[in-house]
Amino acid sequence: MQSGVWALQPVTEISAAEFRDWQTLLEERTGVVITEQRRAFLQTNLSARMRELGVADYAAYYRQVTDGPRGAVEWSTLLDRLTVQETRFFRHPASFEVLERHLHEQLQRGLQRPWELWSVGCSSGEEPYSLAISAAQVLRDSEWPEHFGVTGTDISLNALSKAREGLYGARKLEQLEDDLRRRYFAAQADGRFKVIPSLAARVCCARLNVLELAKAPMSGMDVIFCQNLLIYFRRWRRREILNRLAERLAPGGLLVVGVGEVAGWQHPELIPVADERVLAFTRKG
Repeated sequence: MQSGVWALQPVTEISAAEFRDWQTLLEERTGVVITEQRRAFLQTNLSARMRELGVADYAAYYRQVTDGPRGAVEWSTLLDRLTVQETRFFRHPASFEVLERHLHEQLQRGLQRPWELWSVGCSSGEEPYSLAISAAQVLRDSEWPEHFGVTGTDISLNALSKAREGLYGARKLEQLEDDLRRRYFAAQADGRFKVIPSLAARVCCARLNVLELAKAPMSGMDVIFCQNLLIYFRRWRRREILNRLAERLAPGGLLVVGVGEVAGWQHPELIPVADERVLAFTRKG
């Protein structure tokens, strides 16, 4: 069948059994839960990829994705379709206000070493660059203007590629003050904006599945942001992820979580930040 004709074929409904198979595969491999409410989302993304490959049914594509090394390559491609989320710079302003206040307090105590900040589920890079801009602003007039580094991690290779490129449309920068945009971005001829090299040099992006946090090399982090990620996981898994992140905070470090993403979670080493606009904690010490 010619690809043009194939593209016009109606989307086959995914059966209940096929949906359960895909649900199970995604949760086992990534922890992400696709609820019944997101069935249409899953079907749309699966069928779009199946059309590109000329695969006629969900079961055949499932076998292809789970079959050895070639399946692993296709799985990585599919994952990009299922995990990349909409984001923008300084997406939750109150969280960044809390961050900058925290960093100012840390600076007043003096810097013993460069700050290490971590964006968990960094998507296409807007959050780690926002963290970098906040750190750069706080340190700008100090003796240590470049005494920080930001790590962004994500499961999607496609998202990480975009993050490393550091090139964004104007809409992504809507919540950015004009002077910050001029200071940290270079306007491009096509209307997009590129992160300036000196800021980009302070940001590193790497692949990480949050189910494998136990193996993550990050430790002694001064700031960890984990926002708009936990909503895709079961409650017990959210707590497990947060416990792992808490272990990786330095004494006095700050953990910022998406508001409403976890309820009733506590950790013996963490103290809640007294700001009702955010869900954030500092580590004792």
